Amino acid sequence: MRRFAVALVTTAALLGGLTSQAQASSEKDYSQKTKTDLTTKIIGNNTYSVYSSMKLVKVQKKVKTKQKVKEKYTVQTKVPYTKKVAYRVKGKKKYKTVTKYKTVKKTKYRWVTKTVTKKKWKFGKKLAASTDFEYSHVQAKSYKLRNKTRYYYIYVDGRGVGYVNEKAFARSSAKVVSSISLVNNSADSVGFNAQDAINYVTDSHGSLVDNDSVAISCKSTKLKISDSGYVSSKKAGTAVLTYKYGKAKATAKLTVRSDAKEGISSANLAGQDTDLADNLETWSASDGRIASSSLDLVKSSNKYWATNSAGTEKAANMETFFYHPANLSVAGSPNQEGRVSSAVQGIDIYGHDMVSTNLDSGYANNLEARGHMVYYNLKGLKKYNWQLIPSTKLSFATWLSYIKNVKVSPYMKLGHGQAVGSTKKYAYVVANWNRSNNWANSQELLRVNKSTMQVDKIWTFKVWNGSFKYPRIFLNADVIDDKTIIGLFHNASKKRYEFWKISRSGDKFTAKEVAATNSNLISNSSEVQGFVWNSVLDNYYIGFNDYIFKIKAGLNDDASDAGKLLNYYHFSTHHRETEGLASYKDKLYLNLNHPTETLKFNYQYVN
Repeated sequence: MRRFAVALVTTAALLGGLTSQAQASSEKDYSQKTKTDLTTKIIGNNTYSVYSSMKLVKVQKKVKTKQKVKEKYTVQTKVPYTKKVAYRVKGKKKYKTVTKYKTVKKTKYRWVTKTVTKKKWKFGKKLAASTDFEYSHVQAKSYKLRNKTRYYYIYVDGRGVGYVNEKAFARSSAKVVSSISLVNNSADSVGFNAQDAINYVTDSHGSLVDNDSVAISCKSTKLKISDSGYVSSKKAGTAVLTYKYGKAKATAKLTVRSDAKEGISSANLAGQDTDLADNLETWSASDGRIASSSLDLVKSSNKYWATNSAGTEKAANMETFFYHPANLSVAGSPNQEGRVSSAVQGIDIYGHDMVSTNLDSGYANNLEARGHMVYYNLKGLKKYNWQLIPSTKLSFATWLSYIKNVKVSPYMKLGHGQAVGSTKKYAYVVANWNRSNNWANSQELLRVNKSTMQVDKIWTFKVWNGSFKYPRIFLNADVIDDKTIIGLFHNASKKRYEFWKISRSGDKFTAKEVAATNSNLISNSSEVQGFVWNSVLDNYYIGFNDYIFKIKAGLNDDASDAGKLLNYYHFSTHHRETEGLASYKDKLYLNLNHPTETLKFNYQYVN
């Protein structure tokens, strides 16, 4: 599929335009819906009412008009007029003015009242303002035409709502990341995909345009964009990227940093040995049961007990904290851009905010894995109701109160989706490919502004142990503040886990190995399903399906025991996949899929 293309007019847009012309020139019954492909709509800044319904109704109205009176009322009327008449006096011609009368016809008029039947648009109840859904996932697949203006029937986070004027959408609009900073990487065989900077581009009706249809050009004396839309980071330079589709246009500034040695470090820690027997195994995703999402109200919590490394039963427990929505898009949405997956790959919690990375598990294995990041305001959380958001089982008022506490990002790069973190203002994701086989290419960090849930900054960084021959790719990471990432690297050849601290100063990144554990932890090569650092307890937690390992971090004080295995917990979730760990202050959270549920650990057991 071409990634660098001249803007194309989609079939749906063309058919929509022809339909509009045909309707404007005929006496068609506009009360009938015009169907289109299911598209994602981007809400703009202008406020318009959303109505429960709209239809053409017959309206009878008395109209007073002036009408000619019948002929029998016509009368003859003398109308005076003046005329010059010639006469002679003593042979001289003179003139005088005389008044004469002529007969004319004069028609009388009278006012009459007629009853006229007309068709008029009638709107239903005002349900909400369009700006109530500014940060929601909005879709549409039909509209009605009123005075040549389209009114789309919209679905919000999967639930049908009502009709809104298309002027409520961001039409012919483009929003991209304004600043992109790339590490100088001579070993990067791919480069930066310019599409990663796109938040959204819309057509003339406010519908989301496929990224492949956006024309991208590069203006630079040193950098070039390939035919497939990638910018190489092998040499330093700056460029202005221009994104264009129809009348929509935006620009981004891209910089490849100058220091080719940035990110080169050394993995020289001896590491902490463990007493683990080399026989701990767990199941993989292929063994798990088929994913399911229920729209039925869950009325109780789940509780799971775990056995620790000493064999003590009920050594730890975790209980339902939050049930995620069953989905946040129309069922059967045909493409990845329009579908907000119910499969969560990672989570993070900061204060009352929770963010999740939502993308289908199979799609997460792709090089250009994209999806949506979802934000929840957990204040006033009702953990048993949120999974009903796309249904009509909630009253509209209750549903609307929930929706105002949910934000869905535009379609964005997420990678594997398990290297996520958040701060008070931002959410972050390290969007790495989990099938890269630890290549030397750059790693991409995207920053999302939580107020808009749009990407506002992109960096790339690299971490090499001495040279490009020994790279460190972090499929699991925790962004612990706005300038620090803790990355987890599994060195399978040496049967150990390494913990790296990646620090940012301005746009420059430095890396340092801060701990190592000399063990694979799980012996059957099962993948890590979650990783987090708890700042209060100063411990790392590494999650597998049905296992949690607690390891000393030593980031706050004494680092002599950093990497020491303190304990592990084994539990059974009946083959529900672990998909992400999170912590805030002294709290620890684990996320399960099928269906998606976040659980909170009992503090006394995991400290």
